[in-house]
Amino acid sequence: MRLKNKTAIITGAGNGIGKETALLFAKEGANVVVTDINEEAVNQTSEEIKKSGGKAISISHNISCENDWEKVVLKTLDNYAEINILFNNAGTFLIKPLIETTLEEWQNLMNINVAGTFLGLKHVIPVMMKQNGGSIINNSSTAGLAGSVGVSLYGASKGAIRSLTKHVAMEYGSYHIRANSIYPGFIDTDMMKYRGEIDQSNEQQQSKGVPLGRIGYPQEVARTVLFLASEDSSYTTGAEFVIDGGRSAGRSPSKGEMYE
Repeated sequence: MRLKNKTAIITGAGNGIGKETALLFAKEGANVVVTDINEEAVNQTSEEIKKSGGKAISISHNISCENDWEKVVLKTLDNYAEINILFNNAGTFLIKPLIETTLEEWQNLMNINVAGTFLGLKHVIPVMMKQNGGSIINNSSTAGLAGSVGVSLYGASKGAIRSLTKHVAMEYGSYHIRANSIYPGFIDTDMMKYRGEIDQSNEQQQSKGVPLGRIGYPQEVARTVLFLASEDSSYTTGAEFVIDGGRSAGRSPSKGEMYE
């Protein structure tokens, strides 16, 4: 077991990537603290882990609220005495032209995606410093790596997470704290379903331009997070892991276009 007796906090664990990561971590022996703003959903994740013989506690959690983060850290320490892994996974999505976006929408997006990640780092890093080690994984997006249409603000928030991760890796590496970021592309989650509703696209259409010919699944992202959480990546920090079926590797050829 790659995470035996390790304690992990996973935000946004009520469904999608967060839930699949929590289930996988539990199978690998971790004590899993699952949080989500959707209390019913995250309780279901916790119960599923326990029924499978794993260890988990669930906490209702608004990641943009500092008091909530303080409670999550205290409850984790009360139950498991340490925090070895933090997966800042929770976030929100917005598809809208920049000039049509309100200041309120911008602030809400940044509060959840950026401030939520910052607060997790602020309150977990001191614990890891005392322990002299830990692994942090921040969930960004391919939208944080390259431009696209209709997701300017979302991409900006994910780009901030990209930069934040690298600074944390530099600032706290001497405490043996590793910080890495992941960049999912088109993954079968609620966010992807929302995108399909906005642009009237189905899974087949969303798969166009993906070299592997399909969208990805939360379990596939979870396996990368497991690698980063475990000692398999003991000399990896400040790095970027793109999980998008090759979509961001280059330009998709037009119909009839030839290559030598």
